[in-house]
Amino acid sequence: MAQTIGFIGLGIMGRPMAKNLLKAGHPVVVHSRSQGPVDELVGAGAKRASSAKEVAGQVDVLITMLPNSPEVELVALGSDGIIQGASNGEGASNGEGAKKGLLFLDMSTISPLVSQKVGKALGAKGVRMLDAPVSGGEKGAIDAALSIMVGGEKADFDAALPIFQALGKTITHLGPLGAGGFTKLANQIIVAVNLTALGEALTLARKAGLDRALTLKALGGGLAASKCLEQKTPNYVAGTYNPGFKIDLHFKDLGLIMESSRALGVPLPCTAVVQELFNALRVKGKGGLDHSGVITLLEELAGMPNPS
Repeated sequence: MAQTIGFIGLGIMGRPMAKNLLKAGHPVVVHSRSQGPVDELVGAGAKRASSAKEVAGQVDVLITMLPNSPEVELVALGSDGIIQGASNGEGASNGEGAKKGLLFLDMSTISPLVSQKVGKALGAKGVRMLDAPVSGGEKGAIDAALSIMVGGEKADFDAALPIFQALGKTITHLGPLGAGGFTKLANQIIVAVNLTALGEALTLARKAGLDRALTLKALGGGLAASKCLEQKTPNYVAGTYNPGFKIDLHFKDLGLIMESSRALGVPLPCTAVVQELFNALRVKGKGGLDHSGVITLLEELAGMPNPS
Protein backbone atom coordinates (compact mmCIF):
# COMPACT_ATOMS: atom_id res chain seq x y z
CA MET A 1 0.00 0.00 0.00
CA ALA A 2 1.30 3.47 -0.91
CA GLN A 3 2.55 5.59 1.96
CA THR A 4 0.43 8.54 3.02
CA ILE A 5 2.39 11.74 2.44
CA GLY A 6 1.88 15.14 4.00
CA PHE A 7 2.82 18.22 1.99
CA ILE A 8 3.15 21.68 3.52
CA GLY A 9 3.86 24.67 1.28
CA LEU A 10 2.03 24.79 -2.04
CA GLY A 11 3.80 27.61 -3.86
CA ILE A 12 5.28 27.71 -7.35
CA MET A 13 7.31 24.57 -6.65
CA GLY A 14 5.25 22.80 -4.01
CA ARG A 15 1.97 22.70 -5.89
CA PRO A 16 3.22 20.67 -8.90
CA MET A 17 5.32 18.48 -6.61
CA ALA A 18 2.27 17.55 -4.55
CA LYS A 19 0.34 16.85 -7.76
CA ASN A 20 3.07 14.46 -8.90
CA LEU A 21 2.77 12.53 -5.63
CA LEU A 22 -0.97 12.16 -6.27
CA LYS A 23 -0.21 10.98 -9.82
CA ALA A 24 2.17 8.38 -8.35
CA GLY A 25 -0.72 6.94 -6.33
CA HIS A 26 0.06 8.32 -2.87
CA PRO A 27 -2.67 9.56 -0.55
CA VAL A 28 -1.65 13.16 0.14
CA VAL A 29 -2.61 15.47 3.03
CA VAL A 30 -1.95 19.15 2.32
CA HIS A 31 -1.62 22.38 4.27
CA SER A 32 -0.52 25.81 3.08
CA ARG A 33 -0.82 29.44 4.09
CA SER A 34 -2.73 30.26 0.89
CA GLN A 35 -6.03 28.44 0.52
CA GLY A 36 -6.30 28.62 -3.28
CA PRO A 37 -3.62 25.96 -3.90
CA VAL A 38 -5.06 23.83 -1.08
CA ASP A 39 -8.46 23.92 -2.77
CA GLU A 40 -6.84 22.98 -6.08
CA LEU A 41 -5.04 19.98 -4.56
CA VAL A 42 -8.16 18.86 -2.69
CA GLY A 43 -10.00 19.01 -6.01
CA ALA A 44 -7.31 16.72 -7.44
CA GLY A 45 -7.80 14.17 -4.66
CA ALA A 46 -5.77 15.37 -1.68
CA LYS A 47 -7.06 15.74 1.87
CA ARG A 48 -7.04 19.10 3.65
CA ALA A 49 -5.46 19.75 7.06
CA SER A 50 -5.61 22.94 9.13
CA SER A 51 -2.12 22.84 10.66
CA ALA A 52 1.28 21.19 10.46
CA LYS A 53 0.43 19.27 13.63
CA GLU A 54 -2.72 17.91 12.01
CA VAL A 55 -0.81 16.86 8.91
CA ALA A 56 1.87 15.11 10.98
CA GLY A 57 -0.68 13.01 12.84
CA GLN A 58 -2.05 11.47 9.64
CA VAL A 59 0.95 10.65 7.50
CA ASP A 60 3.95 8.34 7.20
CA VAL A 61 6.14 10.90 5.43
CA LEU A 62 5.88 14.69 5.65
CA ILE A 63 7.38 17.05 3.06
CA THR A 64 7.85 20.78 3.50
CA MET A 65 8.53 23.22 0.66
CA LEU A 66 8.75 26.59 2.39
CA PRO A 67 10.42 29.95 1.66
CA ASN A 68 13.09 30.18 4.37
CA SER A 69 14.53 28.96 7.67
CA PRO A 70 12.04 30.70 10.02
CA GLU A 71 9.06 29.11 8.26
CA VAL A 72 10.60 25.63 8.51
CA GLU A 73 11.42 26.13 12.19
CA LEU A 74 7.86 27.28 12.87
CA VAL A 75 6.26 24.36 11.03
CA ALA A 76 8.59 21.83 12.63
CA LEU A 77 9.03 23.14 16.16
CA GLY A 78 6.28 25.74 16.69
CA SER A 79 3.30 25.60 19.01
CA ASP A 80 1.14 23.99 16.31
CA GLY A 81 4.01 22.21 14.58
CA ILE A 82 5.18 18.71 13.82
CA ILE A 83 6.91 18.26 17.15
CA GLN A 84 3.78 18.88 19.22
CA GLY A 85 2.28 15.69 20.58
CA ALA A 86 5.30 13.62 19.55
CA SER A 87 6.66 12.27 22.80
CA ASN A 88 9.73 10.09 22.23
CA GLY A 89 8.20 8.81 19.02
CA GLU A 90 4.87 7.92 20.65
CA GLY A 91 2.77 10.45 18.75
CA ALA A 92 -0.82 9.74 17.84
CA SER A 93 -2.41 9.09 14.46
CA ASN A 94 -5.48 11.25 15.01
CA GLY A 95 -4.17 14.73 14.33
CA GLU A 96 -2.54 15.08 17.76
CA GLY A 97 1.06 15.26 16.56
CA ALA A 98 3.66 13.30 14.71
CA LYS A 99 3.15 9.57 14.28
CA LYS A 100 5.79 7.20 15.59
CA GLY A 101 8.54 6.77 13.02
CA LEU A 102 7.50 9.80 10.96
CA LEU A 103 10.00 10.65 8.22
CA PHE A 104 10.32 14.40 7.66
CA LEU A 105 11.71 15.57 4.31
CA ASP A 106 12.45 19.28 4.21
CA MET A 107 12.81 20.14 0.54
CA SER A 108 13.06 23.89 1.16
CA THR A 109 16.26 25.84 0.65
CA ILE A 110 17.25 27.01 4.13
CA SER A 111 20.33 27.38 6.30
CA PRO A 112 22.00 23.96 6.73
CA LEU A 113 22.69 24.95 10.34
CA VAL A 114 18.96 25.39 10.93
CA SER A 115 18.33 21.99 9.31
CA GLN A 116 20.71 20.43 11.82
CA LYS A 117 19.02 22.23 14.73
CA VAL A 118 15.54 21.12 13.63
CA GLY A 119 16.71 17.56 12.99
CA LYS A 120 18.21 17.30 16.48
CA ALA A 121 15.03 18.58 18.16
CA LEU A 122 12.76 16.29 16.13
CA GLY A 123 15.08 13.32 16.59
CA ALA A 124 14.64 13.58 20.36
CA LYS A 125 10.92 12.97 19.73
CA GLY A 126 11.42 10.01 17.39
CA VAL A 127 11.00 11.91 14.12
CA ARG A 128 13.60 11.19 11.42
CA MET A 129 14.67 14.02 9.11
CA LEU A 130 16.37 14.51 5.76
CA ASP A 131 17.23 17.87 4.24
CA ALA A 132 16.51 17.54 0.53
CA PRO A 133 16.53 20.86 -1.35
CA VAL A 134 15.90 20.79 -5.07
CA SER A 135 16.99 22.45 -8.29
CA GLY A 136 15.19 22.62 -11.60
CA GLY A 137 12.70 25.43 -11.13
CA GLU A 138 9.00 25.33 -11.84
CA LYS A 139 9.50 23.34 -15.06
CA GLY A 140 11.49 20.68 -13.22
CA ALA A 141 8.80 20.48 -10.56
CA ILE A 142 6.03 20.11 -13.15
CA ASP A 143 7.95 17.51 -15.15
CA ALA A 144 9.08 15.55 -12.06
CA ALA A 145 12.62 16.16 -13.28
CA LEU A 146 14.14 17.91 -10.26
CA SER A 147 17.66 17.40 -9.00
CA ILE A 148 17.27 16.46 -5.33
CA MET A 149 20.23 16.95 -2.98
CA VAL A 150 19.86 14.93 0.20
CA GLY A 151 21.52 14.99 3.60
CA GLY A 152 20.80 12.61 6.47
CA GLU A 153 21.06 8.97 7.49
CA LYS A 154 21.54 6.54 4.59
CA ALA A 155 18.75 4.26 5.85
CA ASP A 156 16.33 7.20 5.86
CA PHE A 157 17.46 8.17 2.36
CA ASP A 158 16.80 4.62 1.15
CA ALA A 159 13.33 4.72 2.71
CA ALA A 160 12.55 8.04 1.02
CA LEU A 161 14.01 7.17 -2.39
CA PRO A 162 10.74 5.94 -4.00
CA ILE A 163 9.10 9.23 -3.02
CA PHE A 164 11.99 11.26 -4.39
CA GLN A 165 11.73 9.28 -7.63
CA ALA A 166 8.16 10.56 -8.07
CA LEU A 167 9.52 14.12 -7.92
CA GLY A 168 12.91 14.14 -9.61
CA LYS A 169 15.43 12.46 -11.88
CA THR A 170 18.80 13.19 -10.27
CA ILE A 171 18.69 12.10 -6.64
CA THR A 172 21.93 12.16 -4.67
CA HIS A 173 22.70 11.25 -1.07
CA LEU A 174 25.51 13.65 -0.12
CA GLY A 175 26.23 12.91 3.53
CA PRO A 176 24.83 13.75 6.97
CA LEU A 177 22.00 16.17 7.70
CA GLY A 178 22.89 19.59 6.27
CA ALA A 179 24.89 18.20 3.34
CA GLY A 180 21.93 18.63 1.01
CA GLY A 181 21.60 22.27 2.01
CA PHE A 182 25.27 23.07 1.50
CA THR A 183 25.10 21.45 -1.95
CA LYS A 184 22.03 23.52 -2.84
CA LEU A 185 23.83 26.70 -1.82
CA ALA A 186 26.67 25.75 -4.17
CA ASN A 187 24.06 25.18 -6.89
CA GLN A 188 22.54 28.61 -6.27
CA ILE A 189 25.93 30.30 -6.68
CA ILE A 190 26.28 28.76 -10.13
CA VAL A 191 22.72 29.62 -11.19
CA ALA A 192 22.85 33.24 -10.00
CA VAL A 193 26.25 33.92 -11.57
CA ASN A 194 25.23 32.11 -14.78
CA LEU A 195 22.03 34.15 -15.15
CA THR A 196 23.96 37.36 -14.53
CA ALA A 197 26.57 36.37 -17.13
CA LEU A 198 23.79 35.57 -19.60
CA GLY A 199 22.23 38.94 -18.88
CA GLU A 200 25.53 40.73 -19.57
CA ALA A 201 26.18 38.74 -22.75
CA LEU A 202 22.70 39.30 -24.15
CA THR A 203 22.77 42.99 -23.29
CA LEU A 204 26.08 43.35 -25.14
CA ALA A 205 24.66 41.43 -28.11
CA ARG A 206 21.50 43.52 -28.18
CA LYS A 207 23.41 46.80 -28.11
CA ALA A 208 25.53 45.49 -30.97
CA GLY A 209 22.32 45.04 -32.98
CA LEU A 210 22.18 41.24 -32.89
CA ASP A 211 18.96 39.25 -33.07
CA ARG A 212 18.32 37.79 -29.62
CA ALA A 213 16.81 34.47 -30.71
CA LEU A 214 19.66 33.81 -33.12
CA THR A 215 22.23 34.82 -30.51
CA LEU A 216 20.75 32.36 -28.02
CA LYS A 217 20.76 29.61 -30.65
CA ALA A 218 24.42 30.21 -31.37
CA LEU A 219 25.41 30.37 -27.71
CA GLY A 220 23.42 27.22 -26.94
CA GLY A 221 25.43 25.21 -29.44
CA GLY A 222 28.80 25.76 -27.84
CA LEU A 223 30.59 25.78 -24.51
CA ALA A 224 28.37 28.62 -23.27
CA ALA A 225 25.36 26.29 -23.32
CA SER A 226 23.71 25.64 -19.97
CA LYS A 227 20.45 24.58 -18.37
CA CYS A 228 19.93 28.24 -17.48
CA LEU A 229 20.21 29.27 -21.13
CA GLU A 230 17.96 26.41 -22.24
CA GLN A 231 15.20 27.00 -19.69
CA LYS A 232 15.24 30.80 -19.78
CA THR A 233 15.44 31.29 -23.56
CA PRO A 234 11.65 31.92 -23.85
CA ASN A 235 11.95 34.70 -21.25
CA TYR A 236 14.84 36.36 -23.04
CA VAL A 237 13.20 36.16 -26.47
CA ALA A 238 9.86 37.53 -25.23
CA GLY A 239 11.46 40.09 -22.91
CA THR A 240 9.05 39.00 -20.16
CA TYR A 241 10.12 37.51 -16.86
CA ASN A 242 7.16 35.86 -15.18
CA PRO A 243 8.44 33.97 -12.16
CA GLY A 244 9.54 30.39 -12.30
CA PHE A 245 11.81 31.26 -9.37
CA LYS A 246 11.55 34.77 -7.99
CA ILE A 247 14.40 37.22 -7.57
CA ASP A 248 13.21 37.64 -3.96
CA LEU A 249 13.77 33.95 -3.25
CA HIS A 250 17.14 33.80 -4.97
CA PHE A 251 18.21 36.89 -3.03
CA LYS A 252 17.27 35.00 0.13
CA ASP A 253 19.47 32.11 -1.03
CA LEU A 254 22.34 34.49 -1.73
CA GLY A 255 22.07 35.72 1.85
CA LEU A 256 22.31 32.13 3.11
CA ILE A 257 25.31 31.57 0.83
CA MET A 258 27.20 34.60 2.12
CA GLU A 259 26.36 33.75 5.73
CA SER A 260 27.73 30.22 5.23
CA SER A 261 30.78 31.43 3.32
CA ARG A 262 31.77 33.75 6.16
CA ALA A 263 31.25 31.03 8.75
CA LEU A 264 33.43 28.65 6.73
CA GLY A 265 36.03 31.24 5.71
CA VAL A 266 35.40 31.04 1.95
CA PRO A 267 35.61 34.32 0.00
CA LEU A 268 32.99 34.52 -2.77
CA PRO A 269 33.73 37.73 -4.69
CA CYS A 270 31.59 37.04 -7.77
CA THR A 271 28.64 35.96 -5.66
CA ALA A 272 28.91 39.12 -3.56
CA VAL A 273 28.58 41.31 -6.67
CA VAL A 274 25.60 39.31 -7.92
CA GLN A 275 23.96 39.60 -4.50
CA GLU A 276 24.12 43.39 -4.79
CA LEU A 277 22.62 43.30 -8.28
CA PHE A 278 19.72 41.23 -6.97
CA ASN A 279 19.42 43.65 -4.04
CA ALA A 280 19.18 46.55 -6.50
CA LEU A 281 16.39 44.77 -8.38
CA ARG A 282 14.42 44.38 -5.15
CA VAL A 283 14.92 48.06 -4.29
CA LYS A 284 13.49 48.88 -7.73
CA GLY A 285 10.39 46.79 -6.99
CA LYS A 286 11.38 43.91 -9.26
CA GLY A 287 11.73 41.19 -6.63
CA GLY A 288 8.71 39.36 -8.03
CA LEU A 289 10.32 38.82 -11.43
CA ASP A 290 11.92 35.55 -12.43
CA HIS A 291 15.61 35.46 -11.51
CA SER A 292 16.49 35.64 -15.20
CA GLY A 293 15.07 39.18 -14.93
CA VAL A 294 18.47 40.33 -13.66
CA ILE A 295 19.01 41.18 -17.35
CA THR A 296 16.52 44.06 -17.02
CA LEU A 297 18.84 45.84 -14.59
CA LEU A 298 21.84 45.26 -16.86
CA GLU A 299 19.91 46.59 -19.86
CA GLU A 300 18.93 49.65 -17.87
CA LEU A 301 22.56 50.27 -16.89
CA ALA A 302 23.40 50.08 -20.61
CA GLY A 303 20.75 52.71 -21.39
CA MET A 304 18.45 50.21 -23.05
CA PRO A 305 14.81 49.88 -21.96
CA ASN A 306 13.30 46.41 -21.73
CA PRO A 307 12.21 45.41 -25.27
CA SER A 308 8.84 43.95 -24.20
